[in-house]
Amino acid sequence: MVTIPEYFAGKNVLITGATGFMGKVLLEKLLRSCPDVKAVYVLVRQKSGHAPSARIADMVNCKLFDRLREEHPNFPDKIVPMSSDLTQPELDVSREDQQTLVDCINIVFHCAATIRFNEPLKDAMQLNVLATQKIMALAHRMKHLEVFIHVSTAYANCDRSVIEEVVYPPPVDYKKLIDALEWMDDKLVNLITPKLIGDRPNTYTYTKALAEYLVQQECGSLNVAIIRPSIVGASWKEPFPGWIDNFNGPSGIFIAAGKGILRTMRASNDAVADLVPVDVVINATLAAAWYSGSQRYTRPKSLLVYNCTTGGINPFHWGEVEYHVISTFKRNPLEQAFRRPNVNLTSNHLINQYWIAVSHKAPAFLYDLYLRITGRSPRMMKTITRLHKAMILLEYFTSHSWVWNTDNVTMLLNQLSPQDKKLFNFDVRQLHWAEYMESYCMGTKKYVLNEELSGLPAARKHLNKLRNIRYAFNTILLVLVWRIFIARSQMARNIWYFVVSLCFKFLSYFRASSTMRY
Repeated sequence: MVTIPEYFAGKNVLITGATGFMGKVLLEKLLRSCPDVKAVYVLVRQKSGHAPSARIADMVNCKLFDRLREEHPNFPDKIVPMSSDLTQPELDVSREDQQTLVDCINIVFHCAATIRFNEPLKDAMQLNVLATQKIMALAHRMKHLEVFIHVSTAYANCDRSVIEEVVYPPPVDYKKLIDALEWMDDKLVNLITPKLIGDRPNTYTYTKALAEYLVQQECGSLNVAIIRPSIVGASWKEPFPGWIDNFNGPSGIFIAAGKGILRTMRASNDAVADLVPVDVVINATLAAAWYSGSQRYTRPKSLLVYNCTTGGINPFHWGEVEYHVISTFKRNPLEQAFRRPNVNLTSNHLINQYWIAVSHKAPAFLYDLYLRITGRSPRMMKTITRLHKAMILLEYFTSHSWVWNTDNVTMLLNQLSPQDKKLFNFDVRQLHWAEYMESYCMGTKKYVLNEELSGLPAARKHLNKLRNIRYAFNTILLVLVWRIFIARSQMARNIWYFVVSLCFKFLSYFRASSTMRY
């Protein structure tokens, strides 16, 4: 078999969702590691008055493409932006552009989707299901298509505890649902949504499951593979460690913890945090395209599904995530932290609500009161409200664990040549979680918050100041409790003296025992 770069040489590739987090990394990796690829066509919608070509030009100027820019300065010449809107008929692609794609495309990567968990069902269906149907219809017309890669999610079937690398039939016929949603108004759709999604936590996982089944049912003679990543996080190694560019998923939670805003979260310490670095997912995606494409004439036709997860191979738990995030941000604090980083994970709803009231809402209210008194606009309660909404959406995934079958991923890894194993590494057994979490947290500091490392001394000084404020506050609180409750009550004083005397006796005994030993 040819190597992965050799397979992509001279090929025309189509990517949907190229401006998204995974799409950017896919585009960069493809152009850097497969420099002989002929052209990469990207479907991009016009946004805020910016044409697709302008959006792509702006995107490739970001730090993610620095390494590619050094190694292959002319890489932008291979990117061909095409105006498109996946929610519109025929993807809103002009007839001329459609014909271009039909005549030249060899490989399709369908990465576009809405990743908002609380998207209304109609909107989620438009972007995750109907758009997939339209892309597949266009793919059927392509004269030289070798492989179609559909990017799904490992949580598409999260209503199951054991998830195999197969496409599961959904609880409802997607065609009937599409027809029904055409005549239903939004109010009716919102009423029936909980019944439709059943045991799944949101419309995102539900519609991704429908999309997988649609791909299986409508692929026909197409050579198709499905990639199912779990919680996609910052890069592990490529193009450099810790690259991340958004607040989505765990990144926003990590930043909130580092800022000292997040103090409690409903999660199970022992639940597996199935984080997977974005470059691992992209390497597996390119390898899957290579395997299915290069083997299309020699192996029986089958739809391969790859569970791109870490939990069954190199497990890492939410309690460990919390420890490493807090440790990293105490050593390398974020600028202008609200409080010192400290998070309490609990699976108990009532305890979590108590800590939310004490550690989130009360400090936020007091801080906003201070801002009002000093003539500034209050903002902390709004921040806390947004944070709680995000936490509620993530609770399901931080409180459960799943068993993933990853036989196809193992098979794919074993098919790679030694050269490709180095260049397209997705062996998560090599992932050292402590190092990865530190680079992830530092990535949020550098690339999401745009904080320079030169500001670390000032940030550490500010953190020490917050520690001193906390000690002073606790001391004042203890004195007030003494004056109000203990000093005025004989019973309270007796209890206090009993506790102090017990502690004194214990210390005396400990000191005497130590003296006798020596």
